[in-house]
Amino acid sequence: MEEVKLTSLVRSSGCNAKLPPGELHKVIDSLPVRQSEMLIEGFESADDALVYDIGGDRVLIETVDFFPPMVDDPYRFGQIAAANAISDIYAMGGEPKIAMSLMCFPSCLDISVMKRIMEGAMAKTDEAGVVIAGGHTISDREPKFGLAVTGFADKNAVWSNKGAVPGDKAVLTKKLGVGILMTALKAGEAAASDAEAAIEQMCTLNKKAKEMAEGLSVHAATDVTGFSLIGHSSEVAAASCVSIEIDSSSIRFLSGAFEAARYGFIPEGRYTNEDYLALMVSFPEDFDKTLSDALYSPETSGGLLLFMSQRDADEYVKRMDGDAFVIGEVREKAEKKVIII
Repeated sequence: MEEVKLTSLVRSSGCNAKLPPGELHKVIDSLPVRQSEMLIEGFESADDALVYDIGGDRVLIETVDFFPPMVDDPYRFGQIAAANAISDIYAMGGEPKIAMSLMCFPSCLDISVMKRIMEGAMAKTDEAGVVIAGGHTISDREPKFGLAVTGFADKNAVWSNKGAVPGDKAVLTKKLGVGILMTALKAGEAAASDAEAAIEQMCTLNKKAKEMAEGLSVHAATDVTGFSLIGHSSEVAAASCVSIEIDSSSIRFLSGAFEAARYGFIPEGRYTNEDYLALMVSFPEDFDKTLSDALYSPETSGGLLLFMSQRDADEYVKRMDGDAFVIGEVREKAEKKVIII
């Protein structure tokens, strides 16, 4: 069978394929809230995973994430999708343990492609200490893959997007620009070295980022994915009843991302993100458009965004040895949820 490029089969890719946040919230806000005395975290505050009390001092953490490919290599696609799904458990302070796979597979692809996707995913689940114990596969016109992941944590060690307090530092553990570079790559306009660096970052688990926070007080946490740095910051601001000031000069970007954005390789999700978020964020006058494009752009398998005291942030950045950087500070609640400076 003739080799088919995975990205040629999909309209959108990675976390850029998320339903626009405005449309999603219209649905969620219209649904009745179902309560359970054992459910500690549900979808009310847009947290990364549910948290369920299983008795004693332990909780179960559950998440699900899947999407179309952003790369043509099936193995790397499996790695990225697995790392992205597992990240939600880390973002809640948990230890991932078991997973179920979700696969949509088109008939135009040889079955060996499915095997390679699963092999890539299992390489990452093995690294994370996660066992894929089953799954579900359907026929579809577009390939899609992901995982439902279950983790556990001590009840008093769970992170959520609630709890950030004024004075906290915002610390990010991966560079931005994945969505932009993948858009350029699909158009054949990304330098090979830049694309490879972006792919390698997407394949990197947030395991180290979570473990290096051990013993520190993380007041709030999330990960940065399809709704952009601005979007996920706004969720923390809303849940914590604060505003978050982001210093745009402190943000690190993947090599080539800023240049690709300047040439117009902007993922579609950037515009739907802004449509929903524009009234929640303030920018300085004459703010660089390319930089605003980057801050609104979807990320895939992005870094953890942690909120902690100045002292703990300094210690955390030191422990991460160059893989984390302070990007802002929590302020008292203001008119805008996110303030870009």
